[in-house]
Amino acid sequence: MHLLGSGQILAAFLWASNTHASPGAVKQDEFDVLKYVNPLIGTINGGHAFAGATLPFGMAKSVADVNSKEERQGGFASDNSDITGFSHMHDSGTGGGASLGNFPIFAQTGCPGDEINNCKFTKIDRASRRINGSVEARPGYFAISLNTSIHTEMTVTNHTSLFRFTFPTNQTTNATYPNQTSQALPLSPIILVDLTDLPDSRISGSIAVDPTSGRITGNGTFTPSFGIGSYSSYFCADFSGAAIRDTGVWMNNRAGSEPKHLSVATDGVNSPPLPAGAWTQFHAPTSKNEILVRVGLSFISEAKACQNAEQEIPDFGFDKTLQAAEDAWRSKLSVVNIDATGVSDDIQTVFWSGMYKSMISPQDYTGENKLWDSSEPYFDSFYCIYWTSRS
Repeated sequence: MHLLGSGQILAAFLWASNTHASPGAVKQDEFDVLKYVNPLIGTINGGHAFAGATLPFGMAKSVADVNSKEERQGGFASDNSDITGFSHMHDSGTGGGASLGNFPIFAQTGCPGDEINNCKFTKIDRASRRINGSVEARPGYFAISLNTSIHTEMTVTNHTSLFRFTFPTNQTTNATYPNQTSQALPLSPIILVDLTDLPDSRISGSIAVDPTSGRITGNGTFTPSFGIGSYSSYFCADFSGAAIRDTGVWMNNRAGSEPKHLSVATDGVNSPPLPAGAWTQFHAPTSKNEILVRVGLSFISEAKACQNAEQEIPDFGFDKTLQAAEDAWRSKLSVVNIDATGVSDDIQTVFWSGMYKSMISPQDYTGENKLWDSSEPYFDSFYCIYWTSRS
């Protein structure tokens, strides 16, 4: 499925105005525009469209990342590639190399034998198959189940991602691809953060974990997909829903409870850079086998990333955050009003999905530029804006 160009969408809609109404045509007073938006359009065969959770022109863009080098530019692809993590910033429709996808997180129900080094840490080792038919994408929301039996949902505010991981019951089996095993796992979830991005462009980075709260903060310097130079990005991850059991850092495929911080830099030898990050392990969740992860983002500092998260989602309220995201999309799309008399649901979906995708980029980076301190609106993107025409 290819992402249609704006001219194709307009032509399709004009053609549709002369067609007969579908049997299930919706009356105007019952119309909900979000029912006609399909974020998965354009997520295969080179469309590279972003399918995840975002606000209109939002900085935070959360989705499951695939390991297909040909299809990962938007993070997720509707193919059979494996899922390596869930990251928080993405481009959409880019035709060049992959960009962003910084600081992905990944959850595991527990470690075989209850030994931390039996868990999977690197992208290659933790890559997991998706459950067919489990993907759900709509404005402000994305969800997927993996063969680890963990269901992951996500929504966003402008600078913050909010994830809800639902873990299987105790004594589940570990089916992490490709090293499948029938060994039962303890229900002691571990959630890691990886100092990487989609194109493995990290130049340097550092990460730390608080042993009391489990909070993980960090930063990295990366290269963009277009242009020259580099950029620095910062994050702040907090958790809710289970008591902290242990914390630590990891490098390559080895983890430990000490130290609680780690720094990495380009060594001129390893390409891609050595995988590294931090982890927090929990006791069994206290309610519904769920753990919530809030990830604040910033281009200014770790402190600003934490501030963004605390101000935008102070109480980890997933449903409330999702409702606000949906309301934001309804409001933004309400500036367009059409007479859909005689237009089929399929053509309306093509039209409204194109309108939706035209409001994904550029991103609202107001207050997030290190070169100046201003509240004036500032929108930018790390890839060529002319690709927006592919919406």
